[in-house]
Amino acid sequence: MPLIPDPTPTAANLPNGVRILALKLPHVPTASVGIFVRTGSAHETAALNGISHFVEHMVFKGTTSRDARRINLDAERLGAEVNAHTDKDHTAFHITGHAAHAPLFVRMLADLVVHPTFPDAELEHERQVLLQEHAEDADDPMATAYRLFDRACYGLHPVAQPVIGSDRNIERLRRADLVGWVQRHHVGRNVIVAAAGDIDAAAIVAEVQAALGEMPPGEPGSIEAPTWTGGIRTRQISGSNQTHVVLGFPIPHLAADDVRGEVAAALFGEGMSSPLMAELRERRGLVYYAACSADLLSLSGEFIVESSFAPENLEPVLREVARLLVAHTRHIDPVDLERARNQIAVRRLRALHKPLRRLEEAALDEYALQRVRSPEERADRLAAVSAAQVRDAFEAMLAAPASVAIAGRVGRGVSERCREWLAGLQLHASR
Repeated sequence: MPLIPDPTPTAANLPNGVRILALKLPHVPTASVGIFVRTGSAHETAALNGISHFVEHMVFKGTTSRDARRINLDAERLGAEVNAHTDKDHTAFHITGHAAHAPLFVRMLADLVVHPTFPDAELEHERQVLLQEHAEDADDPMATAYRLFDRACYGLHPVAQPVIGSDRNIERLRRADLVGWVQRHHVGRNVIVAAAGDIDAAAIVAEVQAALGEMPPGEPGSIEAPTWTGGIRTRQISGSNQTHVVLGFPIPHLAADDVRGEVAAALFGEGMSSPLMAELRERRGLVYYAACSADLLSLSGEFIVESSFAPENLEPVLREVARLLVAHTRHIDPVDLERARNQIAVRRLRALHKPLRRLEEAALDEYALQRVRSPEERADRLAAVSAAQVRDAFEAMLAAPASVAIAGRVGRGVSERCREWLAGLQLHASR
């Protein structure tokens, strides 16, 4: 499958540890610039869980030189979109707009990352916004299932904490907490500045030097690798008429640079023709929604199956998922393998035209691997995956205890039935 020629990113390191990645894409008239900070919910203590997300919201409320309206107007008058997001292992601040404005975007984002003021009045206003977001998240059965799933996977390890934190923490965090967090974590050794599009790489490097060259180097954020525990978590949600299940197994993390888990997930449950959807929905009518994905962080990886269905279908759904998983430890259909490879390849081709997606992938590669994988390298690795390797991946997954989370309408005895299912799954997988 042909790839758009992709130049090697211009990479530079400032003396204070800030890393710069500039990817020139002449065929893309826009540009995205992002500042990535290695801080997320996995870096937080239980008492501070949610603070990275709180900071992400609050930096837009004012800096030493701009108020909230000016921050948004500066971007929007250029036709650009400025936004941010927080994940378990990083926070990203990004702007997408005209490629000619990319150096200015660096300056605008650096102002947010280095000079936030956290005005008291704005903090109390944003606290209420976050509490509403938390309440909405708590009312969502699938989001609840994912939170339970994280705990089932890793117990009390920080990587299992929700990005949004707890309502109690949102209520109690104060300005001094946010200021202290930024001082400790918004430091050179945690920061990557990435730009992609039809950009002038030298101008990007010069602007980063001017805007972030005086940032203190600090200490790099580190996370102790979590231990997979496996287990069952359930939660009844009042008013829910459906049952939502998230189940999964460990796969190699992003730093392992191993594509087999991603291929296994696409093969098993991506698309209507996948075994998961073909059997559970099309043939048996057990679910109205099911999907499979590979979630990869620097130090953790999960093969995840999610589904939603009528409560009475729980046991047949679990039985059928178990049957399909075990079957894939014994045989990989070559047509399904071809489909999975092509689905991943086309998804990556689409991403080549999206500067924001490109720079985030580059930054996460840099954090996990200390280098950026080219599209050609990723394509070659994907094409080389064999049926035997994918079968081995399923065997390795099923050798570990499954994690299962059930939310929504949860009947009596569900946990015990799941334990029986888990015992049966491991028994069949070991034969």
